[in-house]
Amino acid sequence: MEELRVNLENEREAMSLFGPEDAHLRLLAEKIRCRVVARGTEIILTGESEQVKRAAAVIDELQKLIRAGNALTPSDVLYVISGPEADSPEGKNRLTESLTKVIATTQRGRPIKAKTIGQDRYIRAMERESIVFGIGPAGTGKTYLAVVMAVKALKNKEVNRIVLTRPAVEAGEKLGFLPGDLQEKVNPYLRPLYDALFDQLGPETTARFLEKGAIEIAPLAYMRGRTLDDSFVILDEAQNTSPEQMKMFLTRLGYGSKAVVTGDVTQTDLPRGQYSGLVEVQRILTGIEDISFHYFTARDVVRNPLVQSIIHAYETEESRPDAAGSGA
Repeated sequence: MEELRVNLENEREAMSLFGPEDAHLRLLAEKIRCRVVARGTEIILTGESEQVKRAAAVIDELQKLIRAGNALTPSDVLYVISGPEADSPEGKNRLTESLTKVIATTQRGRPIKAKTIGQDRYIRAMERESIVFGIGPAGTGKTYLAVVMAVKALKNKEVNRIVLTRPAVEAGEKLGFLPGDLQEKVNPYLRPLYDALFDQLGPETTARFLEKGAIEIAPLAYMRGRTLDDSFVILDEAQNTSPEQMKMFLTRLGYGSKAVVTGDVTQTDLPRGQYSGLVEVQRILTGIEDISFHYFTARDVVRNPLVQSIIHAYETEESRPDAAGSGA
C-alpha cells in the first residue's frame, strides 16, 4: 500500500475539484479503486502504487482545467479518468489544450469549449476542411458545435449566410396527421437547430437574421435545384437521407461555402430496407482532398454519464453474432 498527499492551491480550487458533496472524489475513488480522503485543501490517496499514481495524475489534470477557468462537471471527471491522456506529459498537454481553448461565447457570455478531445478534433476539422462529416451517437455535440462554427463564420463575415437543413422523415407518425400548414408540420423536425441558434444569438437576433435571409432553416427537399455560394451549410440527421438525397445536397455547394453533415448511422428512421445515404457516402468520398470524416464514440458523449453506459450496452448487444437487427 502507498500513501500520497496532494496539496491544492486554495479553497476555491478544492471546492471545484471535490464537487458537490465530494461527488468528484467519490467518482475518482470508485473508478480508480483507491481510497481518497479530503482534508481542507489536501487530498490523501491510499492504495496500490499504480492506482495512487493514476489518481494523482488525474487530479493534476483536473487542477489544470480548473485553473484555466473550467467549471468541472462529473462528465469532465469521468472523461479524464477514462482516457489514457493523463498517463504521459504529451497526452496531458493535448488534453489541457483541447479542453481549455475558447471557441466562441453564448448569447449570455458563457464560453464554449470542446469537452472531449474528439470534439476538439471535430472543431479543428471544421476550421480546416470544406466538407466535414460528423458521425456518432447522440449527445456528442455534433449538431451544436456545427451551429457554433456556422455562427462564428457568419459573425466574422467568412460567409454571408447560414443554411440549416434536415430530412423530414416520418418516425412513426404521419405528417398529414399533424396540425397546421407544411412549415408548421416540419418545424418539430427542425427544433434542435433553432435551439442551438437561440443559445448562440438569442431568439430576437435569430428572428432578425431569419427575416433578413442571413439564416435559413428548411427541410432538405427545399434544397433541390439550388446553388449555395458563400454559405455555411449544415445537414443534420443525415442518416435519414437516401443516397440520392445525399448526392443532391452535396452538389448544392457553391464557391466560398462550407458544409457539415451530421448523423448517427445506428439511429435511422428510414423505411425498412431503404439504404442510408450517410452510410454510402463514407465509401464513395473517402480519400478525397478537403473532405474529412470524423467519428465520435461513446467517450465523446457529454450528456448524463449514464448515456455512455447505455450506448456501450447497445454496442455490445449489436456486436453479438446472434443479435437480431431491429431495423431502426
